Amino acid sequence: MTQVFILAGQSNMEGQAVVDLTGPDYNDARGTLATLIKEPRLARQMRHLQNPNGSWRIRKDVRVWYKPENAPVKAGPLGFGFTPYLDVHHFGPELQLGHVVGDAIRDDILLIKCAWGGKSLYRDFRPPSAGGVTGKYYHLMMANIREALGSVRGPVELAGFVWYHGWNDGVDPQTAVPEYESNLVHLIQDVRRDLGVAELPVVVGEITGAWRDAPPEWTRLRDAQRAAAERHPELGRRIVFAPTRDFVRKSEDSPNPGHGHHEFGNAETYFLVGDALGKGILRARRRKPGLGVGA
Repeated sequence: MTQVFILAGQSNMEGQAVVDLTGPDYNDARGTLATLIKEPRLARQMRHLQNPNGSWRIRKDVRVWYKPENAPVKAGPLGFGFTPYLDVHHFGPELQLGHVVGDAIRDDILLIKCAWGGKSLYRDFRPPSAGGVTGKYYHLMMANIREALGSVRGPVELAGFVWYHGWNDGVDPQTAVPEYESNLVHLIQDVRRDLGVAELPVVVGEITGAWRDAPPEWTRLRDAQRAAAERHPELGRRIVFAPTRDFVRKSEDSPNPGHGHHEFGNAETYFLVGDALGKGILRARRRKPGLGVGA
């Protein structure tokens, strides 16, 4: 049996964390994974990412399937490079999420990434039941999931849906943010319906961005994400909200100081986000099915 987790969102789900690039273009490697893993405060937490000889670990019991827009499929064992970049010097939340679920589940794991930069929930991912025109990327997400499932040999179980998203709605505070909560509820309902899993476990990741304490319009977006996960008993108990704001690191301590929309490319941020999303989807899986919130 292969347990399948769907990871959906936009550019921060695509993966912007820097592994090992250096030089002035990457702030002399501040905040890269290769730098951070040597720090005593993080070495123990991150040590499973390396082999005893110091090489980066490739995990064969967890596989990733990702099809960037207008590019070939990237598929293989869990490691680096499942991003839009044509290299293995970047990673996204899938890295630590894959280790978390892989350590907890004995079956093989498949992570299907459905992420494209600059895509809103209001328009691009707009779910069918929200009304209006269904978003192109909702359709593409469902098509990619079916394509990826078709590549698996043997039985599969749809084990969870991970949503980490928000920037393009946040920059439209007058139109998109007021609809975000309802659109996200519709998205979860439609994904469950279209995949035929009525109580598919779900984790909603809080948008991280560049701030612990966000400006008001971004706070409203974060509040909408939490509300969708915690205030809608019609979604059942198997849904968890994963806070991420405490994972923001200083721009000057990061490889991409000017990229606040990408969490400054900071590897610790993306590692911790993946950890929170992984633990969140496991919590959602442990909850008993049924109407209501929590339990």
